[in-house]
Amino acid sequence: MSARARDPALWGVVPAAGAGRRMQSTTPKQYLALEGRPVLVHTLERLATLPGLEGIVVALAPDDPWWPELEVEIAVPVYTVTGGAERCHSVAAALEHLAGMAAGSDWVLVHDAARPCVRPADLERLVWTLGRDPVGGLLAVPVRDTMKRGDNEGRVAATVDRDNLWHALTPQMFRLEALRGALAAAIAAGELVTDEAAAMERAGMAPRLVAGHADNIKITLPEDLALAAFFLRRQDQERLAQQTGLDDGG
Repeated sequence: MSARARDPALWGVVPAAGAGRRMQSTTPKQYLALEGRPVLVHTLERLATLPGLEGIVVALAPDDPWWPELEVEIAVPVYTVTGGAERCHSVAAALEHLAGMAAGSDWVLVHDAARPCVRPADLERLVWTLGRDPVGGLLAVPVRDTMKRGDNEGRVAATVDRDNLWHALTPQMFRLEALRGALAAAIAAGELVTDEAAAMERAGMAPRLVAGHADNIKITLPEDLALAAFFLRRQDQERLAQQTGLDDGG
C-alpha cells in the first residue's frame, strides 16, 4: 500500500521592497508607525494567525536598513529574500526561494506588506473556500459605488456597470508551481502584472473571488494611516465584545 500523499502546506509571501513614494515620507510605508509599531509588524502578525501556516517569505529591498531593527515575534519561521524593482519581481524572488523547501502543489498566500488590517476570520475563510479549488483565488469586496471611466482630459467618458465588479484585495492564494510559472511567463513577456491573479488570468485561469471585509485597506496615502489605526481599534473592540459575550455564556 502506497503512503498517503500529504495535504498541501500553506506558505505566506509578503512583498516588502517598495518605497511607497506617495506616502510623502523618506521611510517606506511598511515601516511607518501604526499604533506604536511598524505597519509590517502588524501585517506579519495577522498573517501568522492562520492555522497551519508553515512559514512566511518576506521580499526586501536591497540593503534594507529598517528590517534588521524590526522586532517580529510570531510563531512561524520568517525567511527573507532580496526583492526587485516591481511587486511581481519581488513575489517571483520569494517563490524561487520557496521552491527549494516547498512542494509545487503547496498553497502560497501572497499578502501586501501595507495591509495590516486583514481579519484572521477572512484568512481562514479564504483557505477554507479555496482548499480544493483547481485554480485558487483572492479576497475581494464587491464594488458599491457608481463607477466612471475617465478620458485623457479628466472628464467622464462613460459610466461603467458595477454589476460583477470587485475590488481586489490580498491575500491572493495559488499553488506554488502554477503561480511561479504564470509570473515568470508574464515577466518574460514584459508584462508587469500588478497582482498575482492577473498573472493567473494571463495564463488562462479564472481565479475565484472570496468575499472579505472592506477594512482590509492598503496603506497608500498619508491619511490611510489614521484610517488603518481606526480599523485596528474597532476590530479589537469587536474581538473584546465577542470574548466578553462568550465568557458570559452569551
